[in-house]
Amino acid sequence: MTAAPVTATAVDEAAALLAELLPPTPLQRCERLSAATGADVWLKREDLQPVRSYKVRGAFTLIAGLSEEQRAKGVVAASAGNHAQGVAFAGQRLGVRSRIYLPRNTPRQKRDRVAALGGDMVEVIVTGEVYDDAATAAATDAKRTGAVVVPAFNALETMAGQGAVAVEILQQLGREPDVVTVPVGGGGLLGGMSTWMAQHASDVRLVGVEPEGAASMAAALAAGAPVTLEEVSPFVDGAAVRRVGDLTHAAVAATGSELTTVSEGAICVEMLDMYQTDGIIAEPAGAMATTVLADLDLAPGSTVVAVVSGGNNDVSRYAEIVERALVHEGRKHYFLVDFPQEPGALRRFLDDVLGPEDDITFFDYIKRNNRDTGTAIVGLELGDPDDLLPLLARMDTSPLTIESIASDSPVFRIIG
Repeated sequence: MTAAPVTATAVDEAAALLAELLPPTPLQRCERLSAATGADVWLKREDLQPVRSYKVRGAFTLIAGLSEEQRAKGVVAASAGNHAQGVAFAGQRLGVRSRIYLPRNTPRQKRDRVAALGGDMVEVIVTGEVYDDAATAAATDAKRTGAVVVPAFNALETMAGQGAVAVEILQQLGREPDVVTVPVGGGGLLGGMSTWMAQHASDVRLVGVEPEGAASMAAALAAGAPVTLEEVSPFVDGAAVRRVGDLTHAAVAATGSELTTVSEGAICVEMLDMYQTDGIIAEPAGAMATTVLADLDLAPGSTVVAVVSGGNNDVSRYAEIVERALVHEGRKHYFLVDFPQEPGALRRFLDDVLGPEDDITFFDYIKRNNRDTGTAIVGLELGDPDDLLPLLARMDTSPLTIESIASDSPVFRIIG
């Protein structure tokens, strides 16, 4: 096992610097998750940073360490949104101009926040489909202008600043927790925290959590070096990284960190629970560390800390989040139904097929005059997931031709 590129001392120094620039974020007990898991669950509320994510830590640490000559040339950064806000905020506070490249999948809310936080000290440029495309554009800019690149994760200063989250957790808790769960995108947060904890809290079980559709750190560990994923799901935009950095991979590999994944549907269920029960607005990446708790074998009464890494979620996304949550819970289903073109066909479907708690939430009927039947796409929301088998049984005995649309079907992705 090789040495990590960032050191625990660097994390301590970053924590001391940040203590002068940013107030510590709260560490709050979560009654809902404590009751659900039987553990003593605490949330590290990085969503309550001035920019609503932990990314400001790495940006402040790197920019504050620049020379006067480097500051005069400005900085450039690439981000899916949260790092951009951190760079914009730090640059405005430290008087350093920044140009920030955002991929097109960055929510509008995050784009607007970057501009607002940076004011006249920031220029926002939208380019590429995912983070890696924006990173390439930022690197090209730096070569052309001499500006300093502020990496979202693959820099020693960035990892050190983000790793300061671990320092605060132990200071606030007053003891070592049994388990800490951390979201993973490019690996800066996990790399910094795991390096510091390996020296100061080595008995803690540290679990890195990746989205199923972008498990780039797991791929890097399996290959022994960073690899580029052929496809990345953009839904968890704060963690949709196609390739982790060489420095972050080295840090995570050196500390032997545990990794796991969570599905997008499970993340959506947790986001809604956080909003409705805990009053926390979390973005998809910000909910990953709490989502995974249901899948971990937690000892009763053990102390668990989950890092809520960000709360920059666009309100317009909640319709999609609700949809994905219902599908994940088995309450939302879509079907192709061939209706005979005759009066009363829809009424018979309602009376003979639907249950008392079933609700039609989507209906798209295409009537073709040269056919005896017309196909409709019907979306149903069930009152309970257990209502599905009786529904399917009624469909089987119905004279109508009804076909279920699989959740991985291209048609499902269009209408869902």
